[in-house]
Amino acid sequence: MKLHILFGAALAMVCGGLAASDSSSSSYHPSSPYGTWRPLNNQPNFVSYDLTDPFDPVPDAGGAFEPRLLTDGSVVMQNVGVWSTPEMWRLVPDEFGSYVNGTWSQIASLPLNYNVTTGAVLADGRFLIAGAEYIDWDYKFLLPNQSFIYDPVEGSWTSFSGPFFFTDLYGPRASYAPSPVGDAANIVLSDGTFMLQNKMSTQAALLDLKTLTWKETGTTSKAPRWNDEEGLTLLPNGKVLTVNCYTESHFIPSMYPYPEDPTGSQIYDPKTGLWTSAGSTINSLTDPEGAEIGAAILRPDGTVFQIGASGYTSIYDYRKNRWSVGPTLPVGTGDEGQLGQQDGPAALLPNGNVLFPASPISPVFAPGLHFYVFDGTSLYEQPNIPNATEINPSIGTPDAAWMISLLVLPTGEVLSVDGSNDVEIYTPDDRSYDPNWAPVISECPKKVERNKTYKIKGIRFNGMSQASAFGDESQNATNYPLVRITNNSTGHVFYCRTHDHSYMGVASDKKVHTYFDVPANIEKGKSKLEVVANGIPSKPMHIVVH
Repeated sequence: MKLHILFGAALAMVCGGLAASDSSSSSYHPSSPYGTWRPLNNQPNFVSYDLTDPFDPVPDAGGAFEPRLLTDGSVVMQNVGVWSTPEMWRLVPDEFGSYVNGTWSQIASLPLNYNVTTGAVLADGRFLIAGAEYIDWDYKFLLPNQSFIYDPVEGSWTSFSGPFFFTDLYGPRASYAPSPVGDAANIVLSDGTFMLQNKMSTQAALLDLKTLTWKETGTTSKAPRWNDEEGLTLLPNGKVLTVNCYTESHFIPSMYPYPEDPTGSQIYDPKTGLWTSAGSTINSLTDPEGAEIGAAILRPDGTVFQIGASGYTSIYDYRKNRWSVGPTLPVGTGDEGQLGQQDGPAALLPNGNVLFPASPISPVFAPGLHFYVFDGTSLYEQPNIPNATEINPSIGTPDAAWMISLLVLPTGEVLSVDGSNDVEIYTPDDRSYDPNWAPVISECPKKVERNKTYKIKGIRFNGMSQASAFGDESQNATNYPLVRITNNSTGHVFYCRTHDHSYMGVASDKKVHTYFDVPANIEKGKSKLEVVANGIPSKPMHIVVH
């Protein structure tokens, strides 16, 4: 295994400061920044049909994409491939809680064939898709604004319209996408409100889940001109961080030239509905040619690790409202050149390290995939997923970072998909964590019955971070509580669907509660109950299932 430890004099000073900050807030020091990949034992067998040729019924290869963790512990994802479909599938762990040995079942298809979506799991336990980059089999770049909510209890989708007050500032497309949502950034705020950006302006909207209506927010204070390609990171104080991407210069360079100092960042305050400056990222993290940026992850020490499309990284300390320089990604193997993340995911491991992929930055979106772990100081190269160098049928080339989606699982592992029928699980060698990061149960029923709903209270039910992130679209944050019950005699694991969380804020000791539904098939007898957030479980409570 090749190891890259990247630092220089300046980086050593920066990271030394971070290390000191870490030690002052916690005595926990993660070790063993390595991990291993293994494929699911029951891989999906998705197929997709060429809708352009009705005389050719032979299916093409489908594939799994955009995994999202539901509050019952299952993972939903869309079947995509050479020709995408609106099919949605569900991966359920086996009786011992293993996702490697999980099984697949199909759920209700999306009402429309959306591809590269914007979505979130809501505080009420439902799953929302609020837009997409493409629609239909031929990848029309329409930025549709129709939204859908999936109810896992009813097993069905509800459709409603996106914000009609959104406007497209790119004239050539505005005639057929007058109110674009597209693959815009979104976030569930600490109070559970869903916030959605307009990809092609400075507008954003808040969703009233009772009336399914939208209210505009932050438009006049947002800079620069468009929200396109930005990501949104929820901070412990309830505010939202973004790094400006300046993609208007990509669409209309004559009117909006790329700035000389493209290092702006901003903070959104839900209390005021306004954006203010978060200072300079120091290094330029955006990509003027591909108009992209990488993922950002809040770590338990209160810093945000932002990966750049250029190969640079920066670190934001929300307490100090200040950026510092992070490690520069290495040069790839052979003739790959500088690595970066021109769109792509990142995942927070239980021990506080960040797992993410990188690819060559020239030419734009070039194939070639590498994985790294950032431990707060250095980058460590990881094993690659087994199929990374093979031709991916979804894109016709070997894998690149932008084709990967990562999802933090309740087991502390990370699921990876690339649009093919190869789904992989990353297991870090070190799944330990600081106990101060774990959920704590303060009130819990001692006896539960099948098909009944119960209330549970405690702190840190939403974890220390959103934990899973992408550059802008394909969002799959996991900052919500899962309830896991394990039977003492059989060791069988049952996830209870949680819903109506009182709070969605991260890294908080605020007293919160949620509700959980005891499954109809749960085994009776003495059991242990845990609340799990971002792969970190609480201390178990001893209960009896009747």
